[in-house]
Amino acid sequence: MTADRIVHIVAGSFILLSLALGVEASPVFVSNYFLLLTAFVGLNLFQSGFTNFCPLNNILAKLGVKGGSC
Repeated sequence: MTADRIVHIVAGSFILLSLALGVEASPVFVSNYFLLLTAFVGLNLFQSGFTNFCPLNNILAKLGVKGGSC
């Protein structure tokens, strides 16, 4: 599995999990503050589209996972 696919899987998982924990209509609601995690992931994806800098991709590269940039 490439680093790009791992980044997409992790980002999607964080978004879905934070929405499940942050939306009051969810059966596993904890706090609205989990929506800040959704915003953080979204902003990180947004900036990586412009700057080609992705912290998770850098971490995966150091762990030896092959793949392109975010």
